[in-house]
Amino acid sequence: MAAHKHGEMDISAQEQTFASFVRFVTRSVIVILVSLVLLYLING
Repeated sequence: MAAHKHGEMDISAQEQTFASFVRFVTRSVIVILVSLVLLYLING
């Protein structure tokens, strides 16, 4: 059995995926909030 050495795994792919996910969620929330404000202003 191989000895585990903490911190040696390359996690760049996971970091890029997480950054993309956070960017997607942030943009989605902004679009939803803008849509809600516009709906409120239009329908008053």
